[in-house]
Amino acid sequence: MISYCTNVHPAEDVDGIVAQLERYALPVRERLGADRLGVGLWLSAPVARGLAEDAEARKRFRAELDARGLSVYTLNAFPYGGFHDDVVKHAVYRPEWTHPDRVAYTIDCVNVLSDLLAGDASYGSISTLPLAWREPWGEQDDRRAIESFAEVVRAIGDRPIKLAVEPEPGCVLDTVADALGWLSGRVDPEYVGLCLDTCHLAVSFADPTETLRAIAESDVDIVKVQASAALHVEDPAEARDALAAFAEPRYLHQVREFSGGVVRKADDLPEAWTDLPGEGPWRVHFHMPLHQAPAAPLSTTTDVLRTVAAELPGEPHIEVETYTWSVLPDAGDLVGGIAAELEWAQANLVKEGASA
Repeated sequence: MISYCTNVHPAEDVDGIVAQLERYALPVRERLGADRLGVGLWLSAPVARGLAEDAEARKRFRAELDARGLSVYTLNAFPYGGFHDDVVKHAVYRPEWTHPDRVAYTIDCVNVLSDLLAGDASYGSISTLPLAWREPWGEQDDRRAIESFAEVVRAIGDRPIKLAVEPEPGCVLDTVADALGWLSGRVDPEYVGLCLDTCHLAVSFADPTETLRAIAESDVDIVKVQASAALHVEDPAEARDALAAFAEPRYLHQVREFSGGVVRKADDLPEAWTDLPGEGPWRVHFHMPLHQAPAAPLSTTTDVLRTVAAELPGEPHIEVETYTWSVLPDAGDLVGGIAAELEWAQANLVKEGASA
C-alpha cells in the first residue's frame, strides 16, 4: 500500500486532524476512485500522548479513519511538534534521541499505531530522526541513544511494530552509509531498520543501485521508503534567479554540490551561494511534487526514486512525503496535487503484480 504523509497538514489536535482528513484525504481517495487510501499519519507529541493514554479515544479515532476509507500502515514520528511554525529549521531535530522526551514520544506512537494498524498489515512502521543534528554529538550521546532505542524496543514487545531511522543531510547520520555503520551492532535489527528517503538519498549524490547493494549486504532492513524528490540544479549560476523562489524561511534546505570528485556541503540554500564554489551540479533538500517538473533550468531527482523502486528488495512501506506544498511557489490545489502524486506513484513505483 502506498500512503501519503499527513505532515503536509498543520493540525496538532485530534479534532483538527479529523477535520483535515475530511477536507483532504477523503476527497483524494474519491478522486482516485479507491476503496481505501493509505495515510501515513503525523501526530504531534501532545496528540500521541493523549491517544496513548486513552483507549476509548484511540477507538473513536480509528472509527473516524474507517468511516472515511483510510488505512494506516505507518506513522511519521520525525517531527515532535510545531512542524508548520513560521520558522522550523533546526527545531525539527529536537528532542534528540538522547532525550527522554524522544523516547516517550516514540513509545506513545508505538501504542497508538498498535490500535490503528490496518487489518491487512504485516507490520507497522514508525519513521524517526537520525539521532540528532550533527553537533554537538559525542561518545556519551552515542551510548544514550543506544539505550534509548533499547527502551523503545522493550516497549514494543511482541507487537508487529518496527522503527525506521531516516538519514538526512547535516545530521549525525547524514547518509545511508552513516546509518548502516551506526545501526549495525547497536540496535536490534528485528525492531529497528532504515527509512530510505529518496530525496535525502539524491541530495547526498549516492548511487542508488550501490546504496541498495550496501543495504542488502548489511544486517539492516529497509522498513520504509519515503518516496520523495529533490531539486536538481545542473548549473547553479544559470539558476540563481529561479532558486530564489525556493529560499523560504520555514524549513532547512540543505544543499550538496558534486564538483572536483567530492561532495561539498552547505546547511541551507541561502548559505550555498557563499559556502559552495558553484562549479558542479547542486541538489537541494526541497521535497518536490513527484508528478511535475519545475521550469527550466531546474529539474528534480525522480530518476533516483524510480531506480530505487525498480530495485527495491521486499515490500517495505512506501509513503509519499511532499510536506512542502505550503511553501512551494505556485503550489496550486492541494487535493489535486496529492492525488496527482499518488497516481504518479502508482504508475511509476508499484512493481507488476504488487499491491498498491
